[in-house]
Amino acid sequence: MSDTVEAIKALRQETGAGIMDCKRALVQSNGDLDQAREILRKQGMASAAKKASRSTDEGLVDAYIHSGSRVGAIVELNCETDFVARTPDFRSLAHDIAMQVAAMAPKYIDRADIPDGEEHDPQEICLLQQPFIKDTAISVQDLVNESVGRLGENVRVKRFARFSIGE
Repeated sequence: MSDTVEAIKALRQETGAGIMDCKRALVQSNGDLDQAREILRKQGMASAAKKASRSTDEGLVDAYIHSGSRVGAIVELNCETDFVARTPDFRSLAHDIAMQVAAMAPKYIDRADIPDGEEHDPQEICLLQQPFIKDTAISVQDLVNESVGRLGENVRVKRFARFSIGE
């Protein structure tokens, strides 16, 4: 019993999922933590798809200035309620996305924003399709989807700007 409780705590700490969700994922995966993580990730993606049509009228603006003050970015990240906008998880997501913009210099938010006739790899110029700089195994879209599952609200990158000395 103690091992199960510890596994649930570890999974909850790592994923931010609810206790019962962690317990169900561990039961479904027969105690395999890696498989339970994957189950929770897929549940988060399904949750994000259900919430995608909901209005996002709240949120916050976050900025990131790289050391040396030669590159910076500002991001508007929206959610459904001001309550979620004030949570540490949401603030951390906004800061990570601002850091992503500063590091990877995307031109567009999503592949749907690319003008007709412009031929570029979406993973290079679209923020949501880029590999996340802190974990290249996932895309920024996957990061946002995980946050939707954890926060329980629709989350959307509204706009961003990147500034660099000499550009």
